[in-house]
Amino acid sequence: MARVLLSYTAGALETPPTTTPVAEAAAQQPFTAVSYTFGRGFIGDGWQVYFNAPDSNAERSSYADGIEVPLVNAIADARLSLDIAAFELNHDAIFAAILSAHERGVAVRIVTDDEHGLEDERDSHLRELREAGVPVADDGRSALMHNKFMIIDGRAVWTGSWNYTINGAYRNNNNVVVIEDPIVAAGYQAEFDEMFERDEFGGRSRDDGTIVARNGIPAASDGIGAISVIFAPETDEISAINEIIDGAQSSIHLMVFVFSLDDLADAIIEKLADPNFIVRGIFENRNSKASWSQLPTFHCAGAEMRQDGNPYTLHHKVIIIDAQTVITGSFNFSKSAAESNDENIVIIDDAVIAGLYLEEWQRIWDSAENLQPDEIDCA
Repeated sequence: MARVLLSYTAGALETPPTTTPVAEAAAQQPFTAVSYTFGRGFIGDGWQVYFNAPDSNAERSSYADGIEVPLVNAIADARLSLDIAAFELNHDAIFAAILSAHERGVAVRIVTDDEHGLEDERDSHLRELREAGVPVADDGRSALMHNKFMIIDGRAVWTGSWNYTINGAYRNNNNVVVIEDPIVAAGYQAEFDEMFERDEFGGRSRDDGTIVARNGIPAASDGIGAISVIFAPETDEISAINEIIDGAQSSIHLMVFVFSLDDLADAIIEKLADPNFIVRGIFENRNSKASWSQLPTFHCAGAEMRQDGNPYTLHHKVIIIDAQTVITGSFNFSKSAAESNDENIVIIDDAVIAGLYLEEWQRIWDSAENLQPDEIDCA
C-alpha cells in the first residue's frame, strides 16, 4: 500500500518544506507524494507521475508494492471501458486486475505486438486473457507495436516507458505519467481504434499524423500545464522535437535507453555553442558506445555523459528542457521508432512535473558511471 510522504495543499503552507524548485512550484500547484517499496509517485490535480526504484540486491520473491499498485487500483476502479496497448504483459497483479475488470463487465480490449505479445508463449499473460474472452489484436508485422498505454473509462491515460512486466516494474528504470484530460484521452482513443479496429499499424496508418495538443488555458479543475501528444511514425515527430530543442535556453538533460538519431543529436549539439548551456546525459550502459549510438558524439562535442549504474536496464526515453518541459513516452530516439514502430510521445510544459523528472534524473546520475578519459576516441 502506498505511504503518503508529504502533501502540499494550496494555502496550507507558508513556505514549502524545502527550497527545491519543485517545492517552490508546488506551493502554487499542490501535489501529494507517495512511496512504495520499489518506487515513488506524485499525485496532482489532473495528473500523476510514477518512477520505479530498482534494487539489484532484492530477491525476486520480494517483488511487491511497486508502481503496479496505483495502476492495479485504477483498473479496479474502471466501470465502463479499459483499452490497453501493451508491447509486453507478464505482471501477475496487472493480469489479475485486467481479468477481474473483464469479469465484472468492463469492456476490455487489448492491442499488442505479435512477437513480444501473443506469440510469446514463455512469458506472457496475453494468451490467457484472450482465452478468457478478452478481445486481443496484434500487429502481425516485423516492426513493433511498442506503445505502453491504457485508457480507463475514456477519461484517464496511463503512459510512459513502462512495459507491464516484472522486469519493467522491479528491475528496469521506468517512468509513468497519468493524464486525466478528455482531449488527450480522445487522442489516445483514436490511436487505439486505428490499430485495434482498422488494423493500421506503422506506415499503414491513414491518419495524416495525429497530434493532440492542449496548449490553451487549462480547465479550472486541472492543474497540469500545456500538453502535446504525438503518435509516431505517422507524423514528423523529429521536427516537432527539434523545434522544442531549438527553443531551449539553458539546459537539456537526457536519460535514454537508446539514442541514435543524427538530426536530434545535431540539434542538441548546436546548443553547446553557448558556453553556459548545459547538456548532460545518462545512457543505458548496453551498446551506449556502439558506432550508431550518439553518446560518443555528445561526449566528443563537450557534453557531460555517463552510463547508468543499474545492472539491469535504464529504460527511460526522456528529455528534460530548461527544467520546464518533459518529453517522455514509449519513443526510443532511434530510426526504428521514427520510421516503423507504433509509438507515442508526450510533451508536457509544466515546471512541477519537469522538476520531478529532473530529480529522478539526478538520482540516476548520482549512481551512474563516468566515462574514462581514454574510453572514447574523439580523434
